[in-house]
Amino acid sequence: MLSRTADHVYWLGRYAERAEELARTLDVQYRLSLLPHDHGADGYGWEVVLGTLGLEERYGERHERIEPHWVIDFLAFDTGNPSSILSCLRAARENARAVRGAISSEMWETFNSTWLEARAQAPSRFTAFKVAEFVDWVKYRAHLARGVVLASMLRDEGYHFMQIGTFLERADGVARLLLIRDACERATAAAGAATHDYYPWSLLLRGLSAFESFRRVSRGSVSPGHVMEFMILHRDVPRSIYRSTNLVHENLRSVANAGSGETERRAGLLHAELRYGTLATLATGGCAAFLGQLLERTADLSDRIGRDFLGHVA
Repeated sequence: MLSRTADHVYWLGRYAERAEELARTLDVQYRLSLLPHDHGADGYGWEVVLGTLGLEERYGERHERIEPHWVIDFLAFDTGNPSSILSCLRAARENARAVRGAISSEMWETFNSTWLEARAQAPSRFTAFKVAEFVDWVKYRAHLARGVVLASMLRDEGYHFMQIGTFLERADGVARLLLIRDACERATAAAGAATHDYYPWSLLLRGLSAFESFRRVSRGSVSPGHVMEFMILHRDVPRSIYRSTNLVHENLRSVANAGSGETERRAGLLHAELRYGTLATLATGGCAAFLGQLLERTADLSDRIGRDFLGHVA
């Protein structure tokens, strides 16, 4: 496969997944903002979201202070922000358009109609004050697109590159969401306020479509440690970090070339550590430090994939 085609298919998967991960992050933080709290805590939560996503500086260039509806608009609808949900949907559509010959017509129609509908309705039906409806719509379109990909895409190199992009982005997005929740939890404890573990962490599980799964397979309570372990290490949870790294490694093996051995080794090492490790042995310096290192390793894999397969640093 031409590196240019592989590049477009890879980033199609990444941008589509990034839009969904951003929607889930917004969903969790928005629902948390509806719980009883003081105004300062609400602003801090949105500040943590921006900082963890690496968008605090860009947001500061456009707004003078942290206001929830401004942050929501910036993350969801601001096309001047290249990392907003609308921008990601547009980028996914443009990458799909560039490789229409390498994907099915159903895939193209799905990604194209998703962008056109989002662009048409964001100024009216979808607004910062109706973010819950928008989040549900984004998740619905993501499920639809995923089903179309699985049902219609040829299992060739293009499919594997799209899967690599999708699951590398998912591992990154879930790690950031866990970091956001962990930072807010530690800030609450440092302030001496009473912590209510159940509600924030159950909202996080619901945001990741994992609450029912957690209740079915876990005997532990909905607490920070149990949720962290479940979303990082559980092998059968669709959005767990373990499962995402496993699929990245599997698909890298399917497209391996003469120069990608080190990239495959690093992906396999990350997968093996999560497969055979425990939260106690992996996060000896705390969950925040472990998740930060995980983000560095996924960024390293992204750069190496760009060099080994796509002809550039991704």
